[in-house]
Amino acid sequence: MTRLNNLALAELRTIARDNILTVDELRTAGLSSSAISNRCRPGGPWRRLFTSTVLLSNTEPTRSQLLRAAVAHLGPGTIITGIDSLNAHGVGLPPPSPIHLLVPAHRRAVHAGLIIERSSKLPEPVWFNGLPYAPPARAAVDAARREPDEDRHRDVLSRTVYFGLCGLDELTAETFSGGQRGVAGVRTMLRHLNGTACTQGNGQAKLLLRYVPLPPPQWNVTVCDTAGHGIGQVDAWWDDIALGWQVGVPPNERRGHLGYLAMTAAGVVLVRTAHEKLSDIPSVARQLVSAFAAAAARRRPPVRAVTRLRPRVAS
Repeated sequence: MTRLNNLALAELRTIARDNILTVDELRTAGLSSSAISNRCRPGGPWRRLFTSTVLLSNTEPTRSQLLRAAVAHLGPGTIITGIDSLNAHGVGLPPPSPIHLLVPAHRRAVHAGLIIERSSKLPEPVWFNGLPYAPPARAAVDAARREPDEDRHRDVLSRTVYFGLCGLDELTAETFSGGQRGVAGVRTMLRHLNGTACTQGNGQAKLLLRYVPLPPPQWNVTVCDTAGHGIGQVDAWWDDIALGWQVGVPPNERRGHLGYLAMTAAGVVLVRTAHEKLSDIPSVARQLVSAFAAAAARRRPPVRAVTRLRPRVAS
């Protein structure tokens, strides 16, 4: 097949993922090498992203298309790691220019614009939308050990813990099991992040609220009575209706005190969610929506909120 009619092009698009196909797949579909090359010329209808992968469009590729093309180009066993992997897990960091990939140790692969690491200790990938990603701990350590900027280095590690993707102990263990280049700096940074773990539930709560039909709340709030005295702390606060959400149990309550009762006595509608319950998104969403409706239906109590500089420490 040297020319493509509309029917043949439509058939190609049905087998393509993200509009990406390999040269081998195009040849199997009946296109000759010259036909593929002609369509990938400057000004042509297609773009060759890597030597062996083609975008069935002449538009700028999306990040997802670049990732899919890179994985297809490098072949089976390739795993996306670093920032792109963390973003797939929900962290939301600006993607770097080069794509960071892991390949089996025996693979010989070099390509401009890609960071390719050969490894004899490949992790079990996590699959999203047909693409293989490194688990959060491996992805974070891989990203951090190549990050020269200290602030971005800290941001990568702390966000991974903050959003509940893994704990500091998992990150530390990963520095001893993955690639060793640059891990000394990662271990040093992890020792300075011990306090970050207590904000883990706060990050998970922010992720969960993406799936709940409620207006955005204020975060990390101290609730005060009419005299200005603090009567409790909440992680999320809807001020118009005096609705608070606590994630985890404050340390003083673990010692037998019931500090949350002062807020409920003042008329605050309070939702309290244990960390381990955050994974049950439908259940927590129902609780929050029900509490929001109840809070909106009653007269707002005379309490006010003060934003705290640091998140509430919870279990």
